[in-house]
Amino acid sequence: MKYAVIAISGHQYQVEENQVITLDKQELEDKKTASTTNVLLYVNDKNIKIGKPFVDSAKVDFEVVKNYKGKKLRVFTYKAKSRYRKTKGFRPQLTDIKITKISIKPAPKTASKTKVKETKK
Repeated sequence: MKYAVIAISGHQYQVEENQVITLDKQELEDKKTASTTNVLLYVNDKNIKIGKPFVDSAKVDFEVVKNYKGKKLRVFTYKAKSRYRKTKGFRPQLTDIKITKISIKPAPKTASKTKVKETKK
C-alpha cells in the first residue's frame, strides 16, 4: 500500500492515489493540476522514508476537482437577564482535490569504494 503524509495550508493529510480530500480554499482554478513537495512521510509497502522536515525528491501531484462554499454554520450568543441576543453566520470556502500520483525520485547510485586492509609482515 502506497501513501504519503503531506502538509498543505498549515494542515497535515494522509493521502493515497485516487483519493479526494477537502481542504481550505486554495488559489487554484477548477480542473487544474498542481503538485506539492511538502511530503513529510512516504510509505510504499516496506519502503518508508521520513522527512527532516520534508522527504527529499518526493512529490505529490493532484488535480483540483472543485471550489465551493461549505455548509453555513450559525453561532448564537446571548447574555442571561440582559435581553442581549446575537446571531452570526459563517460559511467556509473549500476546495476538493484528487490525488493523482505519489512519486519519489530514486537516489543516484554512487560507486562504492572498497577499502583495502594492509597487513603487517
